Amino acid sequence: MNNLELDILLPAFLAGLLILATHIPFGMRILQRGVIFADLAVAQIAGLGVVIAGLLDLTDQPLLVQLVAITSALCGAALLAWIERRAPEVKEAYIGLTFVLAATLGILLMSRDVHAGEHLKDLLVGQILWVNNAQLVATALLTATLLAIWKSLRQRLGHFGFYALFAAAITASVQLVGVYLVFASLIVPALATYRRGRRRYPRAFAVGISGYALGLLASVWFDLPAGAAIVWAMMLCGSVVLIARTRTDRPD
Repeated sequence: MNNLELDILLPAFLAGLLILATHIPFGMRILQRGVIFADLAVAQIAGLGVVIAGLLDLTDQPLLVQLVAITSALCGAALLAWIERRAPEVKEAYIGLTFVLAATLGILLMSRDVHAGEHLKDLLVGQILWVNNAQLVATALLTATLLAIWKSLRQRLGHFGFYALFAAAITASVQLVGVYLVFASLIVPALATYRRGRRRYPRAFAVGISGYALGLLASVWFDLPAGAAIVWAMMLCGSVVLIARTRTDRPD
């Protein structure tokens, strides 16, 4: 591996570690609450905010872009909290519908943009290989803040409090790695270690970190899209953990 590849892969890997730091605990809580589509919905709504910011010609003002994105995500968080409170029996259906509506609205808004296909691809699979130092510093500060709030207040967070914290994490990560990788980072490590009371967090982080490392290496070695490669690598790592657990739990 040459220095140029290392210069590209290291920031991308650090971005992955920052994303996992918040997404693994949030993913475990999502599985516990039974709102699997919530992450896709909030990520898509945050992405919709970025699309709207682009249509308003705010791309040269990153703070305003972040303000629009987080406002959109918080509106989505408020909607999901309302759905979970008012329609708990069919909440997954409503949350899934919210995701579809946000996704299709983004397509409609970008329909007259000649670069719509490229923008849509960036939104879905991200550009993790082009993460810069400024993004890493901003994400690190946000991650530290969110983890501090989560550690001190997670037992007292209501429906909206949880979704608001979740929305703040998703808003940053979806712009770094895209909707698909956000979903994988939330669900795959949590699902692979489901019902693992002992050492669940170390196992979950092992799945996530291995997935990012192997996916990034595969993207460079085989010239593959990084986001998609990481999703598949993480899924393979999660499958190994699941198979090992099945064999361990199998009676003699």
